Amino acid sequence: MSSNLVQCKQLVAKAVAAGAKALFLPEASDYIGKSATETVSLVRSVSESTFVLGLQEEARREKLAINVGVHEPAQGGKVKNTLLWIDQKGNIVQRYQKLHLFDVDIKNGPVLKESNSVEKGMSILPPFETPLGRVGLAICFDLRFPEISLALARMNCQVITYPSAFTVPTGTAHWEPLLRARAIETQSYVVAAAQVGAHNEKRVSYGHSMIISPWGEIIAKLGGQWEEPEIATADIDLDLVKKIKTEIPLLRRKYDQIFKCGDDQLLTNASDIYPEL
Repeated sequence: MSSNLVQCKQLVAKAVAAGAKALFLPEASDYIGKSATETVSLVRSVSESTFVLGLQEEARREKLAINVGVHEPAQGGKVKNTLLWIDQKGNIVQRYQKLHLFDVDIKNGPVLKESNSVEKGMSILPPFETPLGRVGLAICFDLRFPEISLALARMNCQVITYPSAFTVPTGTAHWEPLLRARAIETQSYVVAAAQVGAHNEKRVSYGHSMIISPWGEIIAKLGGQWEEPEIATADIDLDLVKKIKTEIPLLRRKYDQIFKCGDDQLLTNASDIYPEL
């Protein structure tokens, strides 16, 4: 965690030098454990985490908003996978808890069960005002579930974040098309800060951080190899968001208007999980 904080401070310095208004860091920037036991044993509250406290001090000193994924304690011997928004005064003003947990068994690939150590979130955080516009938060595996981004779009989101630690097999296959799809269908900017390289002998992350325009164009991108901490920068043009939404209005119809003969139970469950839809 001390090493990760040093790297994040380097990224803060690069962001400040680039004139950035906010820095977006990946999911689980504080640490990635080798096992469920280690993941739980390392967790600290934000008031006790030297990693979080260090970033709050950086934000305060540099007057730079920081979006960062960390672990926080949860009930039942688990942790929360959360995304913090630290404002220019160094205060934690927004917190989102990851809704969808990464439980996968890929042939000739990783076998990961995030739910062994992580408590799932239960609600979508409404978009909030930032120096870049109205930001909505999501994390990594949430990317595969468009209901979250569509709900954020209905609440007038202009930027959606997907900080991630994608595996190499899933990243190679799906990272870019999923990110572009979320940008196109919501007509919002997508900012996807990604972990890259080997964390330990069991885990390697895909990388390829991206910033995507509301037209679906990749306007900034990093690679898939780790040499030193890097940032990708882009301008967020809120006039472009407005232009695209005006020229191609997405007048979405409600489920009950379309699926008149659908499964009532399915629709009920969807409503329970995603009431914003």
